[in-house]
Amino acid sequence: MNVLARNQAKQTALNAILGTDSFCPAALGEAHDGDGIPAALWGVFCASTFCDSRDAHNCYRIAVNLTVFRKPWCDPSTESPINSPDVYRQTLPIGNSGSLNCHLYFPDSCVLDSVKWYKGCEEIKAGKRHVPSGTRLFVNNVTAEDGGSYACSARLTHLGRQFTVRNDIAVQGEEVVSGRRIPNITYPKNNSIEVQPEVTPRAACGSAADSAFSGCPTPDAPGSLLIVDCNVTDSKGNTNLRCWKVNDTLVDHYYRHSRRIQEGIETNVSLKDDIFYTVNITFLEVKMEDYGRPFTCHAGVSAAYIMLKLPAPDFQAYLIGGLMAFLLLVVSILWVYNSFKIDIVLWYRSAFSAAQAPDDEKLYDAYVLYPKCPRESQRHDVDTLVLKILPEVLENQCGYKLFIFGRDEFPGQAVANVVDENVSLCRRLIVLVAPGDGFLKTLSEEQIAVYNALIQDGMKVVLIELGKIRDYSTMPESIQYVRQRHGAVQWDGDCSERSQCAGNKFWKSVRYRMPPRRYPPPPSSVELLRHAPCGCTAGRWDSASVLTAR
Repeated sequence: MNVLARNQAKQTALNAILGTDSFCPAALGEAHDGDGIPAALWGVFCASTFCDSRDAHNCYRIAVNLTVFRKPWCDPSTESPINSPDVYRQTLPIGNSGSLNCHLYFPDSCVLDSVKWYKGCEEIKAGKRHVPSGTRLFVNNVTAEDGGSYACSARLTHLGRQFTVRNDIAVQGEEVVSGRRIPNITYPKNNSIEVQPEVTPRAACGSAADSAFSGCPTPDAPGSLLIVDCNVTDSKGNTNLRCWKVNDTLVDHYYRHSRRIQEGIETNVSLKDDIFYTVNITFLEVKMEDYGRPFTCHAGVSAAYIMLKLPAPDFQAYLIGGLMAFLLLVVSILWVYNSFKIDIVLWYRSAFSAAQAPDDEKLYDAYVLYPKCPRESQRHDVDTLVLKILPEVLENQCGYKLFIFGRDEFPGQAVANVVDENVSLCRRLIVLVAPGDGFLKTLSEEQIAVYNALIQDGMKVVLIELGKIRDYSTMPESIQYVRQRHGAVQWDGDCSERSQCAGNKFWKSVRYRMPPRRYPPPPSSVELLRHAPCGCTAGRWDSASVLTAR
């Protein structure tokens, strides 16, 4: 049974004697006066007890002989620690730098602090050659005089009770034999790692040795610290010092006040011919001053550093975000344009288009073609729209010039000549159709006007429905083509004053299909119509005055 097992067994038996339920293994630690051990136990006390060990499949019972004895501190009459079975044996490389480890390992329920190092009976203070750092003692420029008896003591707090534990170490100096293999640092590799500033860092482990050491926190562990491992493979006979330094100073000493960056406990795995060591460095907080600063892992004459750097901008994320924003902008623009394109076009015309006649040798803005209804009531509604409302809005309010057959031709002219001459002088053809408008097929006016508009001049056609038309099969094919190609504007049949406002939805759709305004509205009509509804610069239409003017 090795030293650690013997001490754990003694501690278990001592707990059984003291009636303590919890187990606090002080590896190679010995209790001193005032540590809570009953006075009846001092001197030589022998007892037999049992230590139960259980796992998921087996249960073991080991008989342990417990001997409690007083071991005075620095008493020359007692057995020398070098020959004691309770002493750890460690070596220091003569001519190089080395370190000693204080093997005091306890569970989380035990608090260990106030670690002190001694050589012989004198406490070791920090200096040029000796640097105490917690449970490690660094010795620079080792000589043969550095061998001897060392001890480390610490204060242990467990369940509110305080103890003093000690670890005796027998140190021997060893000459460095030339020809031994240089330690191989597998990680870090003088590389950099990206760490986000002002964010709780994640863990970073050497990829070359992750399989050999599983103590690194997972990158997805919430609130995990930044832990960087130094993985070293060294020969079994080598006694090289392994540590982390910054600015040629031990990390624990450099950050001794803030303790923001600390060196972790060294662990090792014994292989066939080598030993695999792992010593990590822990960043409790990353500050801007840490970026670009090399943190170097030393193992004998070998050294490798790690540097922290800010994460590079994620151009792919920016690119994807930019494309998404651009697509969203395009979709938004298209939606706004499709929803308000009529208002946008009319606003643009009013803001940037001058109200003057274009140089295209046209006299009229639109030729109005409407059905001649046989029924008196239907004819009255059509004539009201064509001869009253249409001129009122398009001519008086919007400044357009219309040619309406039955109002603008000279008496005695043949229909064919009137249509043929005047359609070619217009920029648009306004066609009004009504439900069941089969009689439009037989009108020569319709045939000539549509032929000239679509075939000869290629002008645009504005189709106005005087009611809801479900079936266009009874309409002429030319009207069906216009409906399918350009759509139609439906008149709601309202002849009120509000329907005569150029700003309502129907007239906006008609004006959108018309060319830009040719003339400004006549001042007289604006003055007469200034009290019109909807805020239009127009008013009630006077049919007598308009007919007289024509």
